Amino acid sequence: MPTTAPAFSDATASDSALRRFLFGLPGVDAVGLEARAASLGTRSIKTTAKAYAIDLAISMIDLTTLEGADTPGKVRALAAKAVNPDPTDRTTPRTAAVCVYPDMAATAAAAVAGSGVRVASVATAFPAGRAALDVKLADVRDAVAAGADEIDMVIDRGAFLSGRFLKVYEEILAVKAECGTARLKVIFETGELSTYDNIRRASWIGMLAGADFIKTSTGKVATNATPANTLLMLEAVRDFRAQTGVQIGVKPAGGIRTTKDAVKFLVLVNETAGEDWLDPHWFRFGASSLLNDLLMQRQKLSTGRYSGPDYVTVD
Repeated sequence: MPTTAPAFSDATASDSALRRFLFGLPGVDAVGLEARAASLGTRSIKTTAKAYAIDLAISMIDLTTLEGADTPGKVRALAAKAVNPDPTDRTTPRTAAVCVYPDMAATAAAAVAGSGVRVASVATAFPAGRAALDVKLADVRDAVAAGADEIDMVIDRGAFLSGRFLKVYEEILAVKAECGTARLKVIFETGELSTYDNIRRASWIGMLAGADFIKTSTGKVATNATPANTLLMLEAVRDFRAQTGVQIGVKPAGGIRTTKDAVKFLVLVNETAGEDWLDPHWFRFGASSLLNDLLMQRQKLSTGRYSGPDYVTVD
């Protein structure tokens, strides 16, 4: 079973040890963090670089549908769009993954088979995470058995906010063990963690427990991914690799809807973590409507005009 990085094994030996480690992390300068995120968001890129950024962003999308009204037909249509986002232009990159509920994982897996598009499935009683551990683990097993290549789990925010950090850590460890070869994305729901210091602590818990990605949000609360909270998480994975040699991905999710938004986040990645993270294996966008805007901007660059309203599908 995966364990914490050797350099930090003592930090997770007990609840008190983990608490000492987490509260020993440098405090976050909220004003400085937000100012840097805002400054990087003003960077502009020119035509050639913009074309590259659009294609890169498309290739990083976890195209997502997580609604109670999801049907097999809707999931198959979304999967077809992930595999071939623009039927009029076969040079358009496919998306990284399709993200669905566990009961739709088999449908998605069949629809993307052989394409290289991955199937991501939310689990562990998403989005609230309010369930017993055995129920959460069964949720993960079902998703993996149905064909999920990636699992997006939610942490127990109640446990975290009440200071039961070792419980959060051990739950992530247990979920990671159930994933097998599937990659694990750990969702913090940053909008519920209240402070940047808490986001930094949650990031380190996730990384110590073996997360393959740390992820901002479920997309189901008022505050989701922001440049500032994503910048903070990028700093965390950068620092973790510097100290352990282990690289971990980052996934902002929720509220990223336009090409301009996506480019801002790619600038954050490049300027904070570095070029190694400018790859779908290490950075993802959790989004649904973002793809449509990227496709329209992509056509604008290639033809010089915006497409009509029927150019992209309505998800």
